[in-house]
Amino acid sequence: MERYAGAFEEAVDGTRQQERHYQLLSALQSLVKELPSSFQQRLSYTTLSDLALALLDGTVFEIVQGLLEIQHLTEKSLYNQRLRLQNEHRVLRQALRQKHQEAQQACRPHNLLVLQAAQQREQEAVEHRIREEQRAMDQKIVLELDRKVADQQSTLEKAGVAGFYVTTNPQELTLQMNLLELIRKLQQRGCQAGKAALPVGPCQSPTAHPAWKDSPAPLS
Repeated sequence: MERYAGAFEEAVDGTRQQERHYQLLSALQSLVKELPSSFQQRLSYTTLSDLALALLDGTVFEIVQGLLEIQHLTEKSLYNQRLRLQNEHRVLRQALRQKHQEAQQACRPHNLLVLQAAQQREQEAVEHRIREEQRAMDQKIVLELDRKVADQQSTLEKAGVAGFYVTTNPQELTLQMNLLELIRKLQQRGCQAGKAALPVGPCQSPTAHPAWKDSPAPLS
């Protein structure tokens, strides 16, 4: 009897899994219609079915949520670093301007032209330094976001999410962005409806963007 009871429970679980898969697949097919036609063509039935299978137990929703949270922390840190650099440059310019004004006020008239020429060279050197530091900071931000994109792609690929692998191809990145958006919309639907049929995690704000949306390379 126990053996038959176990087989019955397995059959029931299998039926529930099929029902959840069908619900997820139907929801994905509905959401895909909102995408540009060029991407609709790339999201075949097989791709959507594989994506629905990956979403069955809700783990992928949690993974995506975690990746987005890490991404937002990274973006906030990078933003604060750039803001600090901008503030340092503002203070540097103000100090230089005050130094030049005081020097000119103390300068004798016949030496003023020489002083102004020297100050001009100093100001140009400072502006060059500021541009180089800003460029280096921007490069650092781009590289960090690119690394975050690759980490996210690799994580989702290992989780078995269809369409995800490490790439810098712009078309593939856009496709991955659309797949992520589908996952997030499914998550939001489940939260708003309050249904257990869709195994979703906490609601995600629609204003949050994966890193690859803002990176030249895909999170936002």
